[in-house]
Amino acid sequence: MRPRIVVTQRIHPEVVALLSKHADVVMNESPDRTWSREELLDRARDADALMVFMPDSLDDDFLAACPRLKIVAASLKGFDNFDVAACTRRGIWFTIVPGLLTEPTAELALGLLLGLARNIAPGDRLIRSGTFAGWRPTLYGTSLVGATVGIVGFGQVGSTLERLLQGFSCRVLHHDSATPGTPLDELLAASDFVLPLLPLTPATLHLFNAATIAKMKPGAFLINVSRGSVVDENAVADALAGDHLAGYAADTFEMEDWARTDRPASIAPRLLAMRDKTLFTPHLGSAVQRVRQEIEMTAARNILQALGGQRPEGVLTSWI
Repeated sequence: MRPRIVVTQRIHPEVVALLSKHADVVMNESPDRTWSREELLDRARDADALMVFMPDSLDDDFLAACPRLKIVAASLKGFDNFDVAACTRRGIWFTIVPGLLTEPTAELALGLLLGLARNIAPGDRLIRSGTFAGWRPTLYGTSLVGATVGIVGFGQVGSTLERLLQGFSCRVLHHDSATPGTPLDELLAASDFVLPLLPLTPATLHLFNAATIAKMKPGAFLINVSRGSVVDENAVADALAGDHLAGYAADTFEMEDWARTDRPASIAPRLLAMRDKTLFTPHLGSAVQRVRQEIEMTAARNILQALGGQRPEGVLTSWI
């Protein structure tokens, strides 16, 4: 009997072909709809492997209903919405793809930073409005060249972003609990641009709240490409309304953090209304064609290694 692999999002045909050589593959064919928990469970009860993505969330009760499950392969780096400890207790491998998201995420952070500082979106709207009659002294922004950039959480993405910023002659400050750096309050007070690059944990939930934002340099910009809930969106809206923050850009939002039972149902409406002070993208951090395909391929290889009795390369659990 061939193993059964359930894939919760549509993936590249090359990845499906690889998996199909070794197992029966059940895949969510919709490009814009995530299966509900009940729909996924119906398909996963007799699965040997799951390939999961950002919108999914698995807990111990779910795993208990899947007695054949050998591996949960996440096509992502962050895993706060998956109960890894429960996987470990049940002898289920849990794997991630740690390295491939680094450069595209840092690249997008730089793009959001530049777009926000130089009023790219308001400029585009002005052109499309039909009222543009040529150069006028308007939409003056802030230059990145020579600016002070504060990075909170100096892991792979942070160090890669620092390298990209060298071309702009930026002064880069970084704060990280694991490495020596600048004290957080000092970084906030000195930085023209601040980027939290942190996983979502109890310690980082709403780390950027009203009190933290008040310590930032007046007129600074905040850019979030980590987890949405690292930032309190309502506090950001208050700071923008009061002109303490000059702008906010984000690729991730609180409503996406499925690990939070109290997550908001939508992005704060006040933020969406502040079009000239905000710049948003729909979680495009790793949305580079070749990168996404390789992320899926890596998750697929983790699955095939586990089904073949090997230790998967991207494993977080260590029960063997």
